[in-house]
Amino acid sequence: MSYLIKSLVVTLSLLISTTVFAANTSYYGSKFHGKRTASGSIFNMNSLTAAHRTLPFGTKVQVTNQKTKQSVIVKITDRGPFIRGRILDLSKAAAGEINCQLCTTTMEILSYGDGKYRKE
Repeated sequence: MSYLIKSLVVTLSLLISTTVFAANTSYYGSKFHGKRTASGSIFNMNSLTAAHRTLPFGTKVQVTNQKTKQSVIVKITDRGPFIRGRILDLSKAAAGEINCQLCTTTMEILSYGDGKYRKE
């Protein structure tokens, strides 16, 4: 199945149901700190942001670590993760809030962003 079809299936499933269960989540930090994200903003590993392959930029999601039941609300500002089997890359700060380096999470969409590129 091609990447485009997979992205379409994920996007449609997210629109139908606001929660995705049992998704692998990781984080990214210092290597990308201060660099421009796909949305145009500058990545700050200390802010509560995340990367997702298909959700519109600006979308706010609540991510819950299945093991610890800790939650954090993040804003989608980048694209990724690009490792098979993972659905979300959290900023280092967001990952720290829920004690997640590589963990299984649920993701609930709180509000959809407008998807616009913003050069800040």
